[in-house]
Amino acid sequence: MSFQQGLSGLNGASRNLDVLGNNIANASTVGFKSSQTEFADVFASSLSGAGGVQVGIGVQVASVAQQFTQGNVTSTNNPLDLAISGPGFFRVSDQGTINYSRNGQFKLDKDGFIVNSSGANLTGHPAISGVISTGTLSNLQIPIDNLDPKVSTTIAVSANLDARALLPTNSSFSYLDPTSYNQSTSLTLFDALGGEQNLGLYFVKTGSSTSNTWDVYGTVTNPSGTTTTLNFTPASAGPPPVAASTAPLGTLNFDPASGALLPSSSVTLPTITTAQLGTGAADLAGIAPAFFAFTGSTQYSTAFSVNALSQDGYTSGRPTGFNIGSDGVILGRYSNGQSLQLGQIVMDNFRNPNGLQPLGNNVWAETSDSGQPLLGTPGSGSLGLLQSSALEESNVDLTKELVDMITAQRAYQANAQTIKTQDQVLQTLVNLR
Repeated sequence: MSFQQGLSGLNGASRNLDVLGNNIANASTVGFKSSQTEFADVFASSLSGAGGVQVGIGVQVASVAQQFTQGNVTSTNNPLDLAISGPGFFRVSDQGTINYSRNGQFKLDKDGFIVNSSGANLTGHPAISGVISTGTLSNLQIPIDNLDPKVSTTIAVSANLDARALLPTNSSFSYLDPTSYNQSTSLTLFDALGGEQNLGLYFVKTGSSTSNTWDVYGTVTNPSGTTTTLNFTPASAGPPPVAASTAPLGTLNFDPASGALLPSSSVTLPTITTAQLGTGAADLAGIAPAFFAFTGSTQYSTAFSVNALSQDGYTSGRPTGFNIGSDGVILGRYSNGQSLQLGQIVMDNFRNPNGLQPLGNNVWAETSDSGQPLLGTPGSGSLGLLQSSALEESNVDLTKELVDMITAQRAYQANAQTIKTQDQVLQTLVNLR
């Protein structure tokens, strides 16, 4: 008599119950992937080959396969909580050893590195001066340093100058005399130390009342005093002290038929240095020649208006927060209103995710069965997208697991019953006389 079939059935059912119990235990584990027991029948080898009446000798557990189906995504209030919508794994470095995870519960350590609950670093492309370095992989870090100021080098102005305007009453320009110019506007420039300097622009119609040419003059506020300059003449009196141009910074020429700006137009801000502005004006040192772009400006028979006014400089700013986009780009926010790229999260995918080796702590390791990792940024190739302030829940279906547990329990009982029956048959044979 053989008890092997029943014994193998008991072992298989017991292993299945272990897998189901592990799934249920991890129903609340973020990023957990449930497993499924796969069985295979067992036949004994035969010298004469397989026969039509050959009886199997039981069952074996062929594998315990993880199910990499998508878990539900829930929102959180932590910007470092990340959920993957679609295929792919986070790439984490544990002291140089690369592992893979679907658990997006990250935080910052004392040095500003993004780490998981085990202290492993989230990896990606770093950013150098706000530019993502796609050819480099490193541990991602949120810097705590202030953002360096940027000198204003380009000024963009889009305005409409009234074609009906008459020539100014006073033909000798002075920013103190409103009758010497037609219209004016202003914007803030930033020097090498992040100091704010106010630039005034004055538009003066030239030639005749029907001409299509406008001179542009400028003033720069000097908060600390003035001195004689090559390109600018200081105000004669009255606060605030300013440096005012004695000659136009340039000329705007318009097409008389269409009112569009002609390519021959050119306006340039002269270099402003400490030597030109004198005592206390070190904040202005280092401002490079700023070139004006009046693209989009027009001369129509409507009231003067400024449609756009911008420059590319800014003062220093301290970090105030960051956002992580669906493409994995980490965008830092600063108190000066600027945003700067701090890095980009990368992900890996595998041709055979079931070949990955579970290591615990919500991470897997690459194996020869999984194949080489396919590296990329979120949303590229076969990789899914990231969702910030969200987490992927376990994909365990509790209802299904409990039903499967009942089935496994019945299978265990049935296999126990076959052993009991074999025992009764054996007892009957022993009792024969």
